[in-house]
Amino acid sequence: MHYLQQIAFVLLLLAAVWFFSRQVKFIRRNILLGKDENFSDHPDLRWKNVLLLAFGQKKMFKNPLVAILHFVIYAGFIIINLEVLEIVLDGILGTHRLFTGFLGMGFYRFLINSFEWLALGVLVVCVIFLARRNMLKIRRFISHDLDGWPRSDANYILITEIILMLLFLTMNAADVVLQERGVSGYTEHATGAFAVSYFIQPLLTSWSDTSIILLERICWWLHIAGILSFLNYLPFSKHLHILLAFPNAYYARLEEQGKMKNMPAIQNEVLYAMQPELAPTEAGEAPSFGAKDVMELSWRNLLDAYSCTECGRCSAACPANITGKLLSPRKIMMDTRDRLEEVGKNIDKNGAFVPDGKSLLNDYITTEELRACTTCNACVEACPVSISPLEIILELRRSLIMEASNAPQEWNAMFSNVENNFAPWKFSPDERDAWTQN
Repeated sequence: MHYLQQIAFVLLLLAAVWFFSRQVKFIRRNILLGKDENFSDHPDLRWKNVLLLAFGQKKMFKNPLVAILHFVIYAGFIIINLEVLEIVLDGILGTHRLFTGFLGMGFYRFLINSFEWLALGVLVVCVIFLARRNMLKIRRFISHDLDGWPRSDANYILITEIILMLLFLTMNAADVVLQERGVSGYTEHATGAFAVSYFIQPLLTSWSDTSIILLERICWWLHIAGILSFLNYLPFSKHLHILLAFPNAYYARLEEQGKMKNMPAIQNEVLYAMQPELAPTEAGEAPSFGAKDVMELSWRNLLDAYSCTECGRCSAACPANITGKLLSPRKIMMDTRDRLEEVGKNIDKNGAFVPDGKSLLNDYITTEELRACTTCNACVEACPVSISPLEIILELRRSLIMEASNAPQEWNAMFSNVENNFAPWKFSPDERDAWTQN
């Protein structure tokens, strides 16, 4: 019987790892569809970002209460999953509580007790977050950005976390009851009662040994199967940020906030106008300006799209969104990811991307959204993992104006003044100091 369980577990584990690896490969390929950018500078500062932004969740602590609640779930996810290693090894080797022999009973009990308190914390926080999302009507949680799957996705994850923690605690309670009854297979590593599951034990006193063994095994299997299922759910969910927050923090931009990248092609045009002798004599490939679709964004922008938590802090901080404009920085990131997924499936189906008559600009993100942006950088400042919707907005707007010549008349007048008068105003440069004479 043990061998059958081991074989079943190994098959389940291999299937879960294979499916997850396949999806990771798909996401990595999609991210690398973007233009190349170099982020090899200042590795010391980049690792500091990983420690502060990803591990330490520094930006979350602008709202201390929510940050502490979020940190409990985060710590629970990271630390309790150390216990998963024991379950995996037990499943492969056919053992039971393998780590008691390695760690010693005293330290092992300390660890499991710590995990149980964390599990209880995760349970409580998940219930609070469910109520916060669905009952308190916080504006960023009831926004139409989240209509449909995105809203359900967040709830599914919280409910799954609650179920996994209950399974963990019930499994421990059943295990201890079986130890106390001297049931074979459970007495070799008698741990004694644990801090939280102890309160579940009285519910099992009237159960037969067979029923409790069945309960313990069901909880064990559902707990590990649930974790492996959760692992494979992540790539289809906003909760992929649990994994991508770390590389996203490492590859964060280190320049001053709000700094815009110059376009070398435009700089060269100005240079050639001032020094024609430097202009190339042979016609080269015409440069493109900005981005119309995801492939023309940088891989860093595409990593941002996959790392987005859909928390809505960016939209809540956006002055355009606050004043009722159509722009929502969160929607910009969600649309970019949706389009990238569509492009990836197109490539998988056809072997290479076949134009489908769609693009990120216009089909996903509208002109009205782009024009509402004030480039104030509030969205980037608000993001817990330094995602930049602003970069994507700027690239799309550059394409809209410089490729499609699509700009409001007021903007065209300003562009003309800058080109002719070197300032946004319609005054000759020679008369710029005339106001001092009045």
